[in-house]
Amino acid sequence: MGADTFPPDVNGAANFISRLSAGLTERGHQLHVEAPSVNGKYGAFIEEHDGAKFTIHRIYSWRWYPHDWLRFIPPWRSQAHAARILDLVKPDVVHVQSHLVIGRGLARQAAKRGIRVIATNHFMPENLIDHTRLPQFLRKKAIQMAWKDASSTFAYCEAVTAPSRKAADYLEGETGLTHVHAISCGIDASLYTPSFEKRTENRIVFVGRVSGEKHIDVLLKAVATMDPALNTQVDIVGGGDQMNQLKNLAKQLGIADNVNFTGYVTDDELRTVLANASVFAMPSIAELQSIATMEAMASALPVVAANAMALPHLVHDGKNGFLFAPGDSADLAAKLTQVLTLSDEELTRMKKASLRYIAAHDIQRTLNTFESLYRGEPVTDPVTDASLDEPVS
Repeated sequence: MGADTFPPDVNGAANFISRLSAGLTERGHQLHVEAPSVNGKYGAFIEEHDGAKFTIHRIYSWRWYPHDWLRFIPPWRSQAHAARILDLVKPDVVHVQSHLVIGRGLARQAAKRGIRVIATNHFMPENLIDHTRLPQFLRKKAIQMAWKDASSTFAYCEAVTAPSRKAADYLEGETGLTHVHAISCGIDASLYTPSFEKRTENRIVFVGRVSGEKHIDVLLKAVATMDPALNTQVDIVGGGDQMNQLKNLAKQLGIADNVNFTGYVTDDELRTVLANASVFAMPSIAELQSIATMEAMASALPVVAANAMALPHLVHDGKNGFLFAPGDSADLAAKLTQVLTLSDEELTRMKKASLRYIAAHDIQRTLNTFESLYRGEPVTDPVTDASLDEPVS
């Protein structure tokens, strides 16, 4: 497994790679992950992630200081590291999780050795471009070059996947690839605790990186315009480079006492926050799937999300939540108010719909599909959109 980001990094791609690796290990596969070193120590280590132990080959890396945690290995060493690890491990298959530095080297060196290569794309320029410090006039060209490089790396792969059909279509449009598989990142819904108890407060929760591409400012502006009688409380769960700016914005909007910035939390703490929430908000416009939204749905939360990228794949308007116009804080405020003022019966219906839709994203289906790809078998992409006409019981 080639991972340019991996725990202790906290982001959707790192979480997916960790869960996929743990799930495959639990099925009896021998897993090796190539990932950047995060503490100055590099070499092969047995690490435990998501309850499973497997080998991580930590590679000497540099910190990218415009970003709050991103590290990368020197690009000119990528293929040498890949060749060394492949010759040591002799894997049956290589699964790269991006076309970036580690994935770039692994894909080329594996193909040279006749090893099957599978790729999953988690890359969206919007998630990285602000951290490059490139001037605006150079950004379009940089994005074009990034997609060209992605195409050259994915050309070495027997199969390419993306977390949702929207993400797969997006990748095909940007690279010229065809037949990109839509395979959900998957989730173990049994780990989360749905609550159908009558709510005694109105609590909105957001989970994710506290950074510009998540548009958390839109959420804060929306909350500031909502009816004070709702006494709305907000939990912003996660860390990132915009923490101080957003805390200052909350003060400027006069809602600082209503907003709780938790920073990073443990898995157990996250599940508690979700179980105590009334509604989940996702204002981001750059989600290829959104594991955080899936976790909220597994907690039986209605979701209000931006009508952008893959979020409509999870949020069915009027069924398990509402979609709002991206960047429109007034529309977001209206949709959040709509959820918070639902009758008990309507709220229960939405909560049950979230549970029904998330059932299609079971992690075991994801593992089954990737195992087939690893063996070189033809696969049919799992259907992850529950029927809108299916009654909610």
